[in-house]
Formats: sequence, structure tokens, C-alpha cells
Amino acid sequence: MIYLDNAATTIRKPDPVVEAVAGAMRSLGNAGRGVNHASLKASRNVFEVRELLAAFFHGTDPSRIAFTANSTESLNIAIKGTLKKGDHVISTVLEHNSVLRPLYEMEAKGVELTLLPADEYGMVEPEAFAKAIRKHTRAIICTHGSNLTGNLLDIKAIGRIAADHDLLFIVDASQTAGIFDIDVEQMKISILCFTGHKSMLGPQGTGGLYVREGVDVRPLLTGGSGIKTFQREHPADMPVALEAGTQNGHGIAGLGAAVDFINKTGMDVIRERELGLMWSFYRQVTDIDGLVVYGDFRWRLRCPIVTFNLGNCDSALVGDALSENYDISVRTGGHCAPLMHRALGTAGQGAVRVSFSYYNTEEEVSRTANALKELAEELL
Repeated sequence: MIYLDNAATTIRKPDPVVEAVAGAMRSLGNAGRGVNHASLKASRNVFEVRELLAAFFHGTDPSRIAFTANSTESLNIAIKGTLKKGDHVISTVLEHNSVLRPLYEMEAKGVELTLLPADEYGMVEPEAFAKAIRKHTRAIICTHGSNLTGNLLDIKAIGRIAADHDLLFIVDASQTAGIFDIDVEQMKISILCFTGHKSMLGPQGTGGLYVREGVDVRPLLTGGSGIKTFQREHPADMPVALEAGTQNGHGIAGLGAAVDFINKTGMDVIRERELGLMWSFYRQVTDIDGLVVYGDFRWRLRCPIVTFNLGNCDSALVGDALSENYDISVRTGGHCAPLMHRALGTAGQGAVRVSFSYYNTEEEVSRTANALKELAEELL
């Protein structure tokens, strides 16, 4: 199988990640729940991975990293834990439903919502955020990289705008954490939401959020914490404030191994390989008659994603043909990005998304491009 759905999840993980998860399943107890050797070993591992992640995102305090199951949980915590009735929040049509649906819930509770439109390339410029700010604006919430088009927003510039107006800046780094250097201090990020199973090359069921010192977040869940058992309220100190219940210690061990792999291999090396594969694919398919590519390809830096359609063919039909006839796995349909599809005019058709990983090859790129050329001749 040629697997090109890495924007959904990377299917191949580094060997140390697999080994770390397997080893953890054989030896780790419940972190923070007791002083037996297995529990203490789990606690040490969780702390060490917090340290790794804090350094990875250039944070100043490992306790500001809280673990979650994925970006969706992180974004729900960030959005529902900071906004209240009467607040105004600015976001964009580029967003994944993991941002949009929590925002819609908060809108129903009295939060005012502005969704900035995209231009013809599927981009939103920083100036648009500045122009949308009102007296009661509380936060700017946006993706770093679109999961549909692969376009990158200038979060450093947007962060400066948020800081200049004393606004919270919440960033969805689902598609970018692991291949683009994210500096939460320089980029003025208040809350960074990330997942472990995509470009970070970690296990599914892992993720987290970085919460800047001084930013208060109401917990989404309360309950077991391993500390302050006789207190009626859930502990308020980070990171336990946002980590109710048993953690995914096995997954966290794998996530730590993934971060270590990225650090040792070099994020720049990984990114350049993935972008090289993406650009090679882009060059090979853009001369196919009837093939339409979406997104902004004027700049080299972008997520390693190419999204397209073959004429008016339903995207699911193209995806099924690639899978059944060529054993090539891609993503089709709406990609959990309904507003971006409406902006592109593809809400009914959907789109075919090809996304690359460090472990893909030039041969796979060429085979996929040739398969599309054959399909175009057959279907168009």
C-alpha cells in the first residue's frame, strides 16, 4: 500500500516510538497514583516528556504542558475554558471542526464570533485580524496550517497583533507541530494545542496544550488527580488542573520517543524531505488536463499537502479508484473543514487530499502521479 493520508495520521512511526510504547506497556504503573516502583517510573516518564515538549515548543516551564488525547480535546479545553458570555472572538473559515464546533457552542452561550473570509488562494492575512478587533474582543483563535489546502498562516505576525491588544492567542498546531519550529514565546502564543499522531510521529491518543503563565483555563473535566484527595474542588495548579483521570502513560512514552527522534534527526531535515516529495508530486500532476489544485503554492513553505479534484468527478469516486485499482490511500470528502470547502466552491464535490510523511518515497510519488494521469484519461 502507498499511504498518502498522513495529514489524518502518520501510519508509520519511528522504531523507537514503537519500542517505547511496548516497553511502557510492560513496565509502567499509574503516574501520580502511589509510590510503588511502577507508579514512580510512570511519573518520572511523564515529567521527562513534559520537559521535552516544553523545550520543543520553546516554553519556559514544563508544568505549563498538559497532556490530552488529541488536538480536539486540547481545543475544547482552550476554547470552553477561556471564553464566556459577552466575549468577542476572532477566527477564520480555514478552521477544522475541532475549532468551529466548540466556537459554535460558545456562540450559542452568548459569545460573539467573527469568522474571517479567505482570499482566492485560501489565505487570511494578519491585517484582517487587526481590523476585526472590537472593544470586547477576548481572543484570536486560528490554525497554523490548513488541513485542507496546506496553507500556512503567519502566526508570528498574528501573535504580535494579539499581544499588542492584550488578547488571548490560541493556535491549532495539528498539522504543523513536528515539522515547523513553533516558539510560543516569540510568537506570543497564549495556548498552543497539538496532537501527537500526525507530524510529531507519535501514537494516536496523545496530544496536549501549552498554557502561558498567567493564562487561566477552566478545566473541561474534573475528578481524579492523585493529589488533594479530600478537597472538594479539582486542584487548580498546572498541569493537574487540566489532567483529570488516568493519563495515557504508554502513549506519552511513545510521544517522548517521537520528540527525541525529531530532535536527533533534525526538524529541518524532516520538513525538507516532506516538502521535497510534495513539490515533486505537485510538478508531476499540475499538467494533467482537468486537474484543479487548491491552495496557495506561491511560497515554498507550506504543509506537505496537495489537494485537488479531477474535473467534476466526485472526490470519493477518485479516492476509491486510487485505492481499489492502485492500492493508494488518500483522503476524500469534506476533511472536517466545511467553511473552507464552501469558500473553494467544493462543498458538494469534496476534494482529494494527498499528504506526505518523512517515510514516503519518490517512487511512491511517481506511481501516484501516473495513476492520476491514467484516471484522468479514463474519467474525463
